[in-house]
Amino acid sequence: MKIHTIAATVHGRFVVRPGPPERLLIGFHGFAETAEIHIEELLKIEGVDVWTVASVQALHPFYTGRSQQIVANWMTSQDRELAIADNIAYVRSVVESFHEQQKVVFAGFSQGVAMAYRAASDFKKAAGLMVLGGDLPPDVISNIPPILLGRGVRDDWYNDEKFKKDLKFLQSVTNVETCVFEGGHEWSDAFRTAAAKFLKGRL
Repeated sequence: MKIHTIAATVHGRFVVRPGPPERLLIGFHGFAETAEIHIEELLKIEGVDVWTVASVQALHPFYTGRSQQIVANWMTSQDRELAIADNIAYVRSVVESFHEQQKVVFAGFSQGVAMAYRAASDFKKAAGLMVLGGDLPPDVISNIPPILLGRGVRDDWYNDEKFKKDLKFLQSVTNVETCVFEGGHEWSDAFRTAAAKFLKGRL
């Protein structure tokens, strides 16, 4: 047997909380989450009312557990390079659907961190990047804007070894702020406080 791949058109979805058109905060959710779950976390950040806030949902929805709730996944290792290209093109279209912004900040949680890195690097003129609980993908090596890097001390997924490895590289290519807090693989008030400060510095 021979494996073939072929391009196909699918529709992605994203949710938006309108705000000042000159500033866009755009985020990417974690595994088995939705755009709605992610935007609720972003909207808890103090001072975010001065930004248009958008949350992009991954292109691969599925049902989870007995509740049959619809959630989504960004990608798997199957046809990895094609999936990365598809996701970058998708997010590029989302960003382009807004009027040109003066300031764009990207954010990601867990599995969405890799997408946030890729989106910020592809955009090339991002004002900032906020990532929590996820590591830097090996395909992102340049065009990384100033970054807020966060993890919980009890996070077994994005552990201290991964955090220190990413931090060492990122400090060599961009300005880095860190937030290490008491907690696990989760959003926290400490990270939201750091995010509020970081966003204020991007105004």
